[in-house]
Amino acid sequence: MRRWPLLAWLALVPVAAAHAGEELIQGLVIDSTISRFGHDFYRAFGDRLADTSEMDFNLVVRERPSARWGSLIWIEQDQRVLYRQFLQPNASQVTDSAYGAADQVVEAIARRRLEDLLQDNTDMERDEL
Repeated sequence: MRRWPLLAWLALVPVAAAHAGEELIQGLVIDSTISRFGHDFYRAFGDRLADTSEMDFNLVVRERPSARWGSLIWIEQDQRVLYRQFLQPNASQVTDSAYGAADQVVEAIARRRLEDLLQDNTDMERDEL
């Protein structure tokens, strides 16, 4: 019996999971913010998500700072924008804004899952939609 090196087996695991349609790791919230305000928003957003949801999804928090308008903050799941808002870098409102964003994102994810369940796509694969 031929033995495969451990690295060969580990290389096959992501391929098998990708074919099963499952994500390997869930519950990640990636910080892709730039400014101090963005990092504070990310921390408060992550704390609220951890307190209010099961975290069975992955998100990316992105920021584009502007000297004139504040910061454009948006949150993505699978390259789909779930939340987008211009926020002024006011330290007293960061937590409230982040908590509101977290609540909106959890609601959007629940709505998206419900729409996926109700969608009739029996004759098409997901990548064909």
